[in-house]
Amino acid sequence: MAEFKLNKNGLRIFFKHLLRRIKTSDVSGVAAQMAYFFLLALFPLMIFMVTLLGYLPIDPNEIFTIVKDFAPSNSLSIVQETIQEVTSNQNGGLLSVGFLGTIWSASNAMNVVIKGLNHAYDVKETRAFYIARGLSILLTFAFIFIIAIMLILQVFGQQIGEIAFEFLGMGDEFLVVWTWVRFLLPPIVLFLVFAGLYYLAPNLKIKYVTVMPGAIFASVGWIIVSLGFSFYVNNFGNYSATYGSIGGIIVLMIWLYLSAMLILIGGEINALRNDQKRMVD
Repeated sequence: MAEFKLNKNGLRIFFKHLLRRIKTSDVSGVAAQMAYFFLLALFPLMIFMVTLLGYLPIDPNEIFTIVKDFAPSNSLSIVQETIQEVTSNQNGGLLSVGFLGTIWSASNAMNVVIKGLNHAYDVKETRAFYIARGLSILLTFAFIFIIAIMLILQVFGQQIGEIAFEFLGMGDEFLVVWTWVRFLLPPIVLFLVFAGLYYLAPNLKIKYVTVMPGAIFASVGWIIVSLGFSFYVNNFGNYSATYGSIGGIIVLMIWLYLSAMLILIGGEINALRNDQKRMVD
């Protein structure tokens, strides 16, 4: 039990075990599968969201403002141009097709995430097919709902704050607080998304508090890695010189691959901490 204390030696042993788990779990290989399915799910998801927003008083292009600071600009422009081309003739059928494509593709991506997290906890998937697929669909709907909330705050956040504070009879200083809340909300939402994913996805009953370390690592790591990778690609990387016209897609795949790696490593951290607590208990 002494080796798991939070001291310098304990941290060294922890990271040693973590690196071993990452290697034996083939995190890099599973992350590649996740990136592939993420890419397949990305365009149907974006088509569905942009088409849906066309029926709401929100500029569909606002959806790209959520990730513009994190995603490489050339990849984001390719996605935006493709979505605009597909949705140029907007109709209800496109919304239905986009919805069905989103659910199917994203549920496949979520299934790979579930398999990866089950492997991290060293458990087999014993849930019925409809339960596992239903969980994937539920997580997809949750993801869409979160995007919608972030879009509403992005577009109408200032008006919402003014109406709320006027109704409550609060002064202008609270608008400053609301501005900070809008700034801090995306990282908090990102953390809650990862925490919910780590809690619901594995075929194992775990306490919610045990998923916090991995959720913190994944959310903070994703922001740092995305910002760093985007800065590198936008200022130094020249993938078009190697891959030509598909350079933007290659960059997008690398970004999705790094994101998948962080999700899986966060799961490995939680699984390792869970094993440690069971040994101590």
